[in-house]
Amino acid sequence: MENKRIGLLYILPWLIGLLIFTIYPFVTSLILSFTDYNIINAPKFIGIQNYVNMFHDSTFWTSFTATLEYVVITVPLKLTFSLFIAFILNYKLKGINFYRTAYYVPSILGGNIAIAVLWKFVFANTGLVNQFLGLFGIKPVGWFSTGLGAIFTISALRVWEFGSTMVIFLAGLKDIPQELYEAAAVDGAGKIKTFFKVTIPLLTPIIFFNLVMQLIQAFQEFNGPYMITQGGPLYKTYLLPMMIYDNSFKFFNMGYGSAISWFLFIIIMIFTMFVFSSSKYWVFYSDEGGGES
Repeated sequence: MENKRIGLLYILPWLIGLLIFTIYPFVTSLILSFTDYNIINAPKFIGIQNYVNMFHDSTFWTSFTATLEYVVITVPLKLTFSLFIAFILNYKLKGINFYRTAYYVPSILGGNIAIAVLWKFVFANTGLVNQFLGLFGIKPVGWFSTGLGAIFTISALRVWEFGSTMVIFLAGLKDIPQELYEAAAVDGAGKIKTFFKVTIPLLTPIIFFNLVMQLIQAFQEFNGPYMITQGGPLYKTYLLPMMIYDNSFKFFNMGYGSAISWFLFIIIMIFTMFVFSSSKYWVFYSDEGGGES
């Protein structure tokens, strides 16, 4: 009994933090989504009117489409690039520890304002990217003047922050037994065939984890579009988290902002459940000797 009390005392700070910073805002936002609340006056219950307004709001649908485009572009690019770099860093090269550290640095710097400002200059009309393209006779590209170009620039910033996913892939690569590669070599398998028949199947639990985490992060993206494109052009990079922020803290329409945030929560949950339910068809756990989890 005494041990239970001591254990409870140890986790008490965590429980208090969970109640104050997670459960309370979570429940409060659900309640506010059914109210008309401008922060100054008391909330007024209006039923599902915020949700009705949301589905009749053309800006909301534009923002939702932009969010989906961002997720579809960013998540595969980041996973592929992270795996590619992890695969290279898995080789035993001279000074490899330095390179592993250096490649992780963008993840530390990626979300701050200075990098976002730098990113704007890199993709500006006279920026480094257009200057590089000019070497091949290609005319300057207006990266921020088209929807696709603007989405690509903020996606590129997220991909550039590949360090954390790369480290997880690298740990997974190191766990693959060398005997399997030696057996594949004895059987005459080339590097490409070995990669797809040995490396990828044994990495599927890591891919699954990174896929879920990156999906959730991509749907919650705020810093990149807010600091680089401000949602432009014509709301083409106006992602749902930006719309939630504007409605809640710029227009003081907290009820409408809460309704959008709950819609986003449900969308994230649907995508996550889909990934989990599909995992039994493509995630391989070697200790269970089959393809099902």
